Amino acid sequence: MRTAVALLLLSTVPPLRAAEPKAHRDIAYSDPKTEKQTLDVYAPAEGQQMPVVVFIHGGGWQSGDKKEVDKKPRAFADRGFVFVSVNYRLLPNATITQMGQDVAKAIRWVRDHAKDYGGAPDALFVTGHSAGAQLAALVCTDESYLKAEKMSLAAIRGCIPNDGDTYDVPLQIQTVEQKRADIYRKKFGDEESQKALSPVTHAAKDKHIPPFLILHVATHPEVKMQSEKLAKALTDAGVLARAYPADGKTHLTINSELGAADDKATKEMFEFIQERLKK
Repeated sequence: MRTAVALLLLSTVPPLRAAEPKAHRDIAYSDPKTEKQTLDVYAPAEGQQMPVVVFIHGGGWQSGDKKEVDKKPRAFADRGFVFVSVNYRLLPNATITQMGQDVAKAIRWVRDHAKDYGGAPDALFVTGHSAGAQLAALVCTDESYLKAEKMSLAAIRGCIPNDGDTYDVPLQIQTVEQKRADIYRKKFGDEESQKALSPVTHAAKDKHIPPFLILHVATHPEVKMQSEKLAKALTDAGVLARAYPADGKTHLTINSELGAADDKATKEMFEFIQERLKK
């Protein structure tokens, strides 16, 4: 059965400006509760069986917060979505593997509680910016994270990483200058760990990997190369995937302007979601 938002998106009528979404803040998705294992839910005032978008903030795996959502909650609410922004543990208090585990736990919580906020547990989308893009892509390709939460990759309707530069960590280390390469090695560990934390490593057939729309700044060589590499790895594995180069953007504005009415990357994102909902 199609969700209400699918019917809205399929119509030719522009999305109506809904009332400000109600924010439910600092909800624990892990027990015992910790500040960094909480999430915020932004839900439209009315509606049932609405698709749900889980957002993972950036910050170099060592900073950032779920409150940094810019236009996104309102933009999604206006189109009949529940929007969830996730905190996760950060360096140096957690490894990137543990961050992926946190994201998977949060997704499991969202699936289990979506109906409490008018959401549809079978219409989950995952997105993230920068470091959050790597975590989104990792959890949506390496099935071990969701499997630990008794979920399958098939539970995710679509993944939208936004301007990540570490879909292939060894390639990024080979590409950048020595100082930055050393920073990546410190964060991602040895070569075996770097490969395990690279979403391209896990692109394979018959895993139920969801479709991908990979947004990136058009003119930045590193994120362009990384996004195209991930798109190719997924496509070669039979997964529907595409890299979208966003013109006129910086690493910051491709995130902060996502949701703006005249933003081309936003239009591309909602068209991608619309197609997934039609399926």
